[in-house]
Amino acid sequence: MGASKSDHFSEKQNTLATMAKALGHPARIAIIEFLLKTESCICGDIVNELPLAQPTISQHLKELKNADLIKGSVEGNAICYCINEKAMEKLQHYFGNIVNKLEKRKTTCC
Repeated sequence: MGASKSDHFSEKQNTLATMAKALGHPARIAIIEFLLKTESCICGDIVNELPLAQPTISQHLKELKNADLIKGSVEGNAICYCINEKAMEKLQHYFGNIVNKLEKRKTTCC
């Protein structure tokens, strides 16, 4: 069996791509925004906040957690979610570097 295409890229590139893919759905963006707005861990309020069924929200939370964008901890019979600040720092650093490089360019393209 051959190597997967992701094997041709660095760990950092694969990690950022996984995060970007997880952010590629508006429901996941809405979940991130809700977690940022509440400034605390959320155990069940997400279902009340978004116009989606509980199983659908659970799938989106799973994708965000697999991409390491959010953290989940078990409290009683509920899972509480919050933003993974270290992951957000990685995104901020990556996109900040892009913005800085573009600002330093004096030429325009296209």
